[in-house]
Amino acid sequence: MTATQPDPAAAFKQQSAIQAASLVQTGMAVGLGTGSTAKFVVAELGRRIREEGLRITAIPTSIVTEKQAREEGIPLTTFGQQPELDIAIDGADEIEPTTLNLIKGLGGALLWEKIVAAAAAQFVVVADASKYVDHLGLRCPLPVEVIPFGWENAARKLGHLGAQVTPRRIRDGSFFLTDEKNLILDCVFPAIMEPEKLSADLHAIVGVVEHGLFLHMATQTITAGPEGIRVLTPKGGRACP
Repeated sequence: MTATQPDPAAAFKQQSAIQAASLVQTGMAVGLGTGSTAKFVVAELGRRIREEGLRITAIPTSIVTEKQAREEGIPLTTFGQQPELDIAIDGADEIEPTTLNLIKGLGGALLWEKIVAAAAAQFVVVADASKYVDHLGLRCPLPVEVIPFGWENAARKLGHLGAQVTPRRIRDGSFFLTDEKNLILDCVFPAIMEPEKLSADLHAIVGVVEHGLFLHMATQTITAGPEGIRVLTPKGGRACP
């Protein structure tokens, strides 16, 4: 039996997560992210609830995060009860440091993640320092969530935009399904130098539900690496998603 390989960046992810979780104060409504860094945020908030008496409510960005939050004793709410959030904390797959534009969605939760981020007064992104890139698309594909019906047509139109398209699959070869039972098409584009235009082009494709470009949404990034913790804010302030 092969042992699971440890994440060499786990310590840095945890450092950035603890720093971000310290921004949460009693009374806040919090968006809980999904992924290998966000799970440390959820764990730290659970610890603060148990040991410090922190009182919050939260909305998770995936079924996996919901399960962890319940295990940590974090009270959950819904957008029906809490339409606006004080803060959302989530990870990222790529971060452009000059703009704080992001690629997210390698964990498959991009739709719920974007809904939560858009509802938050502060959207804080946590990661290890390796996630910084000169421009988006440099290291990872851009995930695009599509409905299953007619996905082949959506894939062809993504190809017309210059993408190499690969439907995401799980180990048995079947399609990966999001929590909304949609598909993910992983798209490798040439250098994404005009992300706003690409975002508009993607949204114009019938069948595309959402994509992993998070543009002008992050209010702060907190990353950790061998040189310590680095905090960045966007130069021009926050714009609408």
